[in-house]
Amino acid sequence: MNTLSMLPIPLLQWYREHARDLPWRRTPDPYRVWVSEIMLQQTRVAAVLGYFARFMAAFPTIQDLADAPEDVLMKQWQGLGYYSRARNLQKAARQIMDEHGGVFPTDYPAIRALAGIGDYTAAAIASICFGQPVPAVDGNLLRVAARVLADDTDITTTQGKRHFTQALQAVIPVDFPGQFNQAMMDLGATVCLPNGAPLCDECPAADFCLAKAQGVTQDLPTRPAKKPRRIEERVVFLLFHAGKIALRRRPSKGLLAGLWEYPNELAPAEEALAQWGLADQLAGEPEFAGTGKHIFTHVEWRMTAQRAELRSPALPEGWVWADRAALEHTYALPSALAPFRSAAEEGLP
Repeated sequence: MNTLSMLPIPLLQWYREHARDLPWRRTPDPYRVWVSEIMLQQTRVAAVLGYFARFMAAFPTIQDLADAPEDVLMKQWQGLGYYSRARNLQKAARQIMDEHGGVFPTDYPAIRALAGIGDYTAAAIASICFGQPVPAVDGNLLRVAARVLADDTDITTTQGKRHFTQALQAVIPVDFPGQFNQAMMDLGATVCLPNGAPLCDECPAADFCLAKAQGVTQDLPTRPAKKPRRIEERVVFLLFHAGKIALRRRPSKGLLAGLWEYPNELAPAEEALAQWGLADQLAGEPEFAGTGKHIFTHVEWRMTAQRAELRSPALPEGWVWADRAALEHTYALPSALAPFRSAAEEGLP
C-alpha cells in the first residue's frame, strides 16, 4: 500500500496553515534560498536566523559574495561551524559570475554543478525558486517517508537514499514542488520529530501513516548505530604581550581549515612553547586558565587552557598579535574555543 501517494493534498493544506515564517521564504530569490540552505546544513533554524540577516546585509548580491576578502567572509560565518560551507559559497558565487554572467542558473544540473551544492540543495533551489518537480531529500523527508510507509530501508546508504528519492519523486506534485518540499521540511522539523515522540495527533498523515498504525514510529527511520567519537585532550595557550593576544591560522585543509585560533596542541604539550621558540620569552610560569569541551562530528576536544605573558613581541612565522578590536571584528575564531573567550578578553585592555 503506497500511503505516501495519499500525503500531498493534506500536507499542502496543513502547510498553508502552519508554514514557518522564515525570511528566505518571503521572496523566492535563488541567492537567498541558496545561502539559507547552506547555512541550515547541520544547523538549527533558530541559530541561523541572525546569521542569515547579517550575512545578507554584508553580502547583498552574488557579486558582493564573490568579491569578499576571505577573512571578512570567515568573520561573518564565525560560530556557525563547518567553515568549508562558507568557502564553497564563495567559490560557487565566483562560478556564477564567471560561467553564468552573474545570473543564478535555473535548471537542476547547472545548479548541482556549483561548488558545495549537492543533490538536496540543488533540488531545494530548483523546486522552490524555479518550480522544478524534484524532491529535496534531506533527513526530514527521509524520516517522514520512512514513517508514512513503515519502510525500514536504511536511510544512510546510497541505495536507501535512492529508494526513498524515487518514492518521493513519484508523489511530488508537479504544480507545487517547492511548497511540497518546504511542507515536508516543516513537518519533519515540527511534527514528525527526529528525537523523542513525534506529534502524531498534529500530523496531516495521521490517518494513513503505517508507522503510527503499527506503533513503530520511534523505530523509524532505520540507521546504523553511530561509531563513538574519538577523544582528544588538548592544551590551549593564551599568550599575551603589550595588551594583545597571540593567534595562529590553522592549516588550509582539515578540521576548522584556515581559521584563526589560540595556539593549542595535543596534551600534555609540555614542549610546545619550546618548539615554538617562546619558552625563553616567558615572563613567569604559565597559569591555569580554565577548561572547555567541544564536540565535532567525529571527534571531541577536551581542553585545558594556560595563560602566560611574553616579554618579547617575537612570534613564530604566520602568527599575529590581536587586540580586543581585532578579536571582535577581524579574526574569525572557531566556536570550539569559545570557552576561553572571557579568559582571553581578561588579558586585553
